[in-house]
Amino acid sequence: MTEKLALGAMLFGTVTDERRSFELLDRFVDAGGVWIDTANCYSFWEDPSGFGGQSEALLGRWLASRPGVRDRVRISTKVGCEPTEAGRFPETAEGLSAGVIKNGIEGSLRRLGTDHVELYWAHKPDPVTPLEETVAAFDELVSAGAVGRLGGSNYPVWQVERARRIAQADGRVGFTAVQQHHTYLQPRPGTRPTVVHRFGAVTDEVIHYLEHNQDMALWAYTPLLSGRYTRTDKTLPAEYDHAGTAARLAVLDEIAAETGTNRNRVVLAWLTGGELDVTPIVGVSTVEQLDDAIAGVSLELTAEQRHRLDAAA
Repeated sequence: MTEKLALGAMLFGTVTDERRSFELLDRFVDAGGVWIDTANCYSFWEDPSGFGGQSEALLGRWLASRPGVRDRVRISTKVGCEPTEAGRFPETAEGLSAGVIKNGIEGSLRRLGTDHVELYWAHKPDPVTPLEETVAAFDELVSAGAVGRLGGSNYPVWQVERARRIAQADGRVGFTAVQQHHTYLQPRPGTRPTVVHRFGAVTDEVIHYLEHNQDMALWAYTPLLSGRYTRTDKTLPAEYDHAGTAARLAVLDEIAAETGTNRNRVVLAWLTGGELDVTPIVGVSTVEQLDDAIAGVSLELTAEQRHRLDAAA
């Protein structure tokens, strides 16, 4: 099941130094991991330059130093959020014009030291560029062999569907994946996420759309709430302050005890073992955290345990 886990490389090359990043990447691949997720803007907010590219560049150095490993991994990267002025985001985000997308993939491939990526994402909607232009530009990358699949990150469902319809009508390749924040706990209805993009959290509407479009996959970022399931020094965001959270945490603890694991592993098992095609993206800073995540996607819940998790409210 390790192929169902994506290693988030957002902080590699900035917060996580090269030695530790290489250690984590090596461990991930040795354990059978396949997908590595990054972006051209990672991590501009952590670098004195105010621009991104550090994560991709580090991955490129790692790939170059590990002969044969490129054939064993799949790279997922993104375009659309890199600032055009140092550190000024979102007001100077590069957007998704045809020129930006072309330059974006060229820069990503150069930093990664490869001639293609397996999955390329529109990082967030561009309110200025016509969607038709964005769809056409992404399609050209697939036709050229620089990109395998396409996805939309932080997009509202209506815009994902519109992009797919444009692609279908024009005979182009469209999105086959969405990347949004998704986890076991549910925010209080009517609240906006405080730590992710306003369209970046999975809702019932997103689930319904995915259930009725079987060619679409869900990539779930921040699935473990940045450690808040297990770390007492991290409190849950305000939108989780409701009775349903207590009920769900209680069931998590019950099943963690039954399986001899912990909340994090149960959450990852719940995400990856259901009917939806879900790939959680996990950011880790230690080998122990990575091993815990690998154990989580390998954990099999019984139908009764999954029913209890789903029914808690």
